[in-house]
Amino acid sequence: MLRKTLGNLPYSRPYLIVTAVCVVIFFPTWYRLAEIWLEFEQVLAHGLATAGIFLILLLIHPPKPSGSDPVIARPYFLTGAVFLIGVTLIWALLELIRIDTLAYLLLPVGVIAASWTLLGLPRTQTFLPYVLLLSLSLPFWADLIPALVTIASVVVGNWVELFGMTALIEGNSITLPWGRLIIADGCSGIRYFAISILLAALVSILNDYRWKGWLALVTAAMLIGLVANWVRIFILVVIGYETEMQSELLTDHEMLGWVVYGAFILPALYFAPARRRQALAQDEPPRRFSRKGFIAVAIALVAGPLAINLSQLTATTATPWQPENPELSSAPASRLPLKLELPDNLEHRVWQDSNGVWLSLAQSQRSAETDYKLVPYLRPTIDQQTWLNSTRENNITIYQHVTNRQKVAVFQRYQVGGYQAQRYRNAKLLQIPATLRGESRFALVTLMATCSPLDCDSAVSALSNRLATLRLQTR
Repeated sequence: MLRKTLGNLPYSRPYLIVTAVCVVIFFPTWYRLAEIWLEFEQVLAHGLATAGIFLILLLIHPPKPSGSDPVIARPYFLTGAVFLIGVTLIWALLELIRIDTLAYLLLPVGVIAASWTLLGLPRTQTFLPYVLLLSLSLPFWADLIPALVTIASVVVGNWVELFGMTALIEGNSITLPWGRLIIADGCSGIRYFAISILLAALVSILNDYRWKGWLALVTAAMLIGLVANWVRIFILVVIGYETEMQSELLTDHEMLGWVVYGAFILPALYFAPARRRQALAQDEPPRRFSRKGFIAVAIALVAGPLAINLSQLTATTATPWQPENPELSSAPASRLPLKLELPDNLEHRVWQDSNGVWLSLAQSQRSAETDYKLVPYLRPTIDQQTWLNSTRENNITIYQHVTNRQKVAVFQRYQVGGYQAQRYRNAKLLQIPATLRGESRFALVTLMATCSPLDCDSAVSALSNRLATLRLQTR
């Protein structure tokens, strides 16, 4: 193995250098990513291992040299250089604003841009599968969990009905005669999904699959990961149904999940088409780098990290918002009809009017103590295991309690300086214009009203009227 690695080193070295260059250019983001890897959270427990696999593949199985175009074409470098500098400028802006998710997603794009600049487009195309494998270590998996939970709930719910079980299915809640099963975030199957894609990418690279084979294998792996998780959840439902919710597997089913997953993924790996790579020609001279490409790298270093260090934040101090409606009276947050789960760094105040509408303002001030984030990281503020999302109309959502069946109408929006957004992702993007304008305050605005036992029409109407008249001012 050592002899093979040393023999492959002339072919591995250019891509290792490109990777090292990208780590230097985008170092602050890579550093934060490494910290996330070392936390070994559930959705990114494979992150550090994926990065290690990427480096090991470059050493023992480097990108296969292209038989054509032995001389690097100069026009490719100019395009790659412009691409690299553009990516660096966009990254510098995202890093300054601290939109971490987009900054992480630009890391593999930066690797491709640097490879294009230093090695040319043909060699970058052979390097692309490796970069895609490295992309699997980025912390975007948590964003997929809600969609995976929804899909699993629909599929398993249909299977329960198909097998004629007595059950009440409400969203991600399956109520059996002896108890309730919740398809929560931990049942999304994100680990099986991520590992399946990682294994498919690894097998594709080791077998030098072309793009059609690569995409076919990754697609099949995604389906295997999803189906294995659906089967696992359905088995738990059957166990709960047959044992009247008395089985220990309902509380400790980690091993069962991996056994089911292994029953699906191991045969797929065994029957995956295998190809043996021929030995690389040892007499072929290593390809050279582009000297002009290093000039572009130097410009990117100046335009990126140095620009961030020299930039001065223009945010000004702003006083907290409060409603200017005199009919709203201050009230304790503990009396809210639906409890909000908020981070500690948000200042939370609550008001109520005579029509039973509650106003919640959870806000923060951008400062060095908050790591220069205008929009802080927010988890879902409503416990989806306790409150089921039943209907949504005109941006007003009706939540129903899983036990007492109480319904609450809720409206939420994000206030980013002078901008408003209905979705958290849009609020994160609005950080860019808000920061450029010197805005420094963020708030989560929530309106609530308890529904009557018969319907929620009066609650929705009261929320709509309050929303039309609500005005926020600084203290």
